[in-house]
Amino acid sequence: MTDLELARIPAGAVTLHDARRKLHRTVELEAFEIGVYPVTQEQVAEMLGITADHPRRPATDVSWLRAVRFCNAASEWEGLDPAYSFDGEHVTWHVDSDGYRLPTEAEWEHACRAGSTAPHYGPLREIAWTSADGVGSAQNVGGRHPNLFGLFDTLGNVWEWCWDLLDPARYDDYRVFRGGGFADDAWNVRASARRGGAPRMHHDDLGLRVARGGFDAVDEAQGWSAAADEERADVSGPLPPGWTPRGRSGH
Repeated sequence: MTDLELARIPAGAVTLHDARRKLHRTVELEAFEIGVYPVTQEQVAEMLGITADHPRRPATDVSWLRAVRFCNAASEWEGLDPAYSFDGEHVTWHVDSDGYRLPTEAEWEHACRAGSTAPHYGPLREIAWTSADGVGSAQNVGGRHPNLFGLFDTLGNVWEWCWDLLDPARYDDYRVFRGGGFADDAWNVRASARRGGAPRMHHDDLGLRVARGGFDAVDEAQGWSAAADEERADVSGPLPPGWTPRGRSGH
């Protein structure tokens, strides 16, 4: 398989903002590695034994479940310990694994920002493919300027799946994707913009970027924890006005 080129991201802190819930939290991160580019059509096609129509474009129409399975397949290809195990469609992340995986949301934003606190790490026309460019599909990776960590296309071109749940109390098993796509405007193509979708959802501007790094923990790492997911999934107690979580809609 064509190499998954990685950049080493130094340890640091990033503050995440959940606009809907009006919450901020600062996450301390250990050093990790992340893809210099989004995973390409060529890389996915090689894994599947098929031909890519546009080898250097980001792989799109990739569901979250296919993304984590791609990570495991890439790990096995290189003789690494797979990061994920499966029980049906329930996925467990073995955080001590050195295999390929999806970045946590905190890792993704820290890598995207590369030290910047602005919405974009440079002028969008120079760093990202967006609706302002009038393109009808994802573009070849690496066509715009990288950030200070040497990463290309973290903003624009395609959204990228992360490991984390979006909001388990309201959206159940939806997973986060970040970064904005070629059809999005500047409001969505921001380092802090976050969206999510069901694990089987796929779209023509949604792909992935791999990460690597194992940690000395069981069920928490890099801003994510299983215990926090359980706490966020709790729908007991008072709700904000107009807010209907799963299990309370009456449908």
